[in-house]
Amino acid sequence: IIFTNLCSKMKLDPTVMRTMNRQDYRVLTAVETGMKSHALVPSALISSIAALRHGGTHKILSSLLRDKLLSHDRSCGYDGYRLTNSGYDILALHNLKSRGAIVALGDRIGTGKESDVYLAVSPGDRQIVLKFHRLG
Repeated sequence: IIFTNLCSKMKLDPTVMRTMNRQDYRVLTAVETGMKSHALVPSALISSIAALRHGGTHKILSSLLRDKLLSHDRSCGYDGYRLTNSGYDILALHNLKSRGAIVALGDRIGTGKESDVYLAVSPGDRQIVLKFHRLG
């Protein structure tokens, strides 16, 4: 039973991208940028890196936490955030989509210890394979 729950947490859920907007991706990117110098990125640093017009970083952080794209930790004495594997995967998919490398994501065709493999569709309606590696 525990193994089944772990597998469902690790599975990529691209449907969260349907409800995400530009500000959500800016906050995810800000957390990724902050993780270059911090193990847990403080919310003040996320706000300054994301530089959203009308604030609202905390609301976006809570929605990203709800979708399990971020994890939250207070053990370091402040509110710290880090990207989860799903968060990295969503950022990678967004990057591939915005660069025009893929137009659709299909079914998962394989799962291993270190990677997940998915079918995708390129702009020329060709089927391609995406492999998401899990390091560490």
